[in-house]
Amino acid sequence: MPKGVTYELRDGVARIGLDDGKVNAMSAAMLGEIAAAFDRAETEAEIVVLRSARPGIFSAGFDLKVFASGDAARSLEMVRAGAELALRLMSVPHPTIGVMEGHAYPMGTFLLLACDVRLGARGPHRMGLNEVAIGIAPPSFAIELARTRLHPAWLSRTAALGEMYEPEEALTAGLLDRVVAPEMVDTTLDKIIAGLRAIHKPSHATAKMRLRQPAMDAMRMAIDRELTMAAYEASNRARSAVAMPG
Repeated sequence: MPKGVTYELRDGVARIGLDDGKVNAMSAAMLGEIAAAFDRAETEAEIVVLRSARPGIFSAGFDLKVFASGDAARSLEMVRAGAELALRLMSVPHPTIGVMEGHAYPMGTFLLLACDVRLGARGPHRMGLNEVAIGIAPPSFAIELARTRLHPAWLSRTAALGEMYEPEEALTAGLLDRVVAPEMVDTTLDKIIAGLRAIHKPSHATAKMRLRQPAMDAMRMAIDRELTMAAYEASNRARSAVAMPG
């Protein structure tokens, strides 16, 4: 696996690790590596774990340097790659576990939201959809994804107001399923994996698709509607026409 993503298969569990040596910024290349790892896991594994190897950070989200470059084509490529990966994770037939032990800025949060089980470590780190804080509206594919997991009031607060949440609040909001002390993450992960081994995998895959198909259809429509060059440039023009506070 190229630098940035590691892959380990052990006892039927594929462990996909994020480690770009910095903050796991989600460039198009990094997103492609994660997608390739999930493709491999789908053919080899029974359960998939997505986890960062960087202390204190799951992911800093989309690579802001790409946005800052002003290259609309590169920015669109990156955002579309993230959208397609989030949609892909929604339909992985195997049980998937996302582990949050550090900050998860929007694209990182999107990946965690798409996992079946989301395990968080207590600590002074945050997650959420804070795009409005930096002058970007959350993409519709992300809102449709978040709508499947977050309680409505919390979704409104993070998507429209840019609030970010530490693990205990994230648990209440629906961003996470379990929160434990950092030293208990590995033990808890092992227990979750043991429980997932016992479920009937074909039934799991069928139930997941029945549960998620409406959201996946909405995400697909949003991607095809918003993440084209014409729509992306129109959105940028509309945003630049608004006077930002001094």
